[in-house]
Amino acid sequence: MTEQASKVPIGLQLFVVRGECEKDLPATLQAVAEIGYVGVEPWGYGGKELKWMGWGARDLRALLDDNGLQCCGMHLSTEALLGDNLARTVELNQELGNKFLIIAIDRARMSAVDTIMELAGILDETAEKLKPLGMLTGYHAHGSDFVQFDGVTAWEILFSNTRQDVVMQMDIGNCASGGGDPIGMLVKFPGRARSVHLKDYGGAPGSVIGEGVADWDEIFRLCDTSHHPEWYVVEEGEQGGLGFSVPARSLQALKRMGK
Repeated sequence: MTEQASKVPIGLQLFVVRGECEKDLPATLQAVAEIGYVGVEPWGYGGKELKWMGWGARDLRALLDDNGLQCCGMHLSTEALLGDNLARTVELNQELGNKFLIIAIDRARMSAVDTIMELAGILDETAEKLKPLGMLTGYHAHGSDFVQFDGVTAWEILFSNTRQDVVMQMDIGNCASGGGDPIGMLVKFPGRARSVHLKDYGGAPGSVIGEGVADWDEIFRLCDTSHHPEWYVVEEGEQGGLGFSVPARSLQALKRMGK
């Protein structure tokens, strides 16, 4: 383990505790912080208003600050980056201190080569607009992104046709569950995974990081040597997004790995 590896902060994708967020967001953020996470990544933002989960930007920032949490990214719809929505998306995330504007999934555009290229254009155009602001855009992996077109996955087409500064937010478990090769993608696109979603695969129900078949030694070696991520983001939770046991066990497993 390198010294750099031990310094990558670990956040939680809040979708895995979505049920808790919907019941009581302040209590959820407090619980996430008490578990030991230092960042959180909200989900489902569409750019229509300067709010998330009904909370305005300043109040939401105060909630994060009160719990010692950083906003380590935000999962968006593609529409959050289009037209007038982009200005609201930028304003909200600037208030939250977040630089990573990540499309969570776009099944429609990732389903054919011509629409993958359309999405690549959206990401490139957005990246150019965000660059003077010190912000980044990117795309997060789901299993459906690894469908193949003439032997090449949709994921590879997208990242072969976007700028180097478009973030490849690899999700280890999602990639593998869709028949993709997360290690192969980390090798093929060096420097692109500036935020990485940590999720194991192939384990028993309720298993967490280190209890599946993912080769974490190699994954972290590639991250440390070829990508230098700014955040690791855990995306492992319980059914319905209720409870904190799985996120807690996931973080404990990473700590045992020296993260």
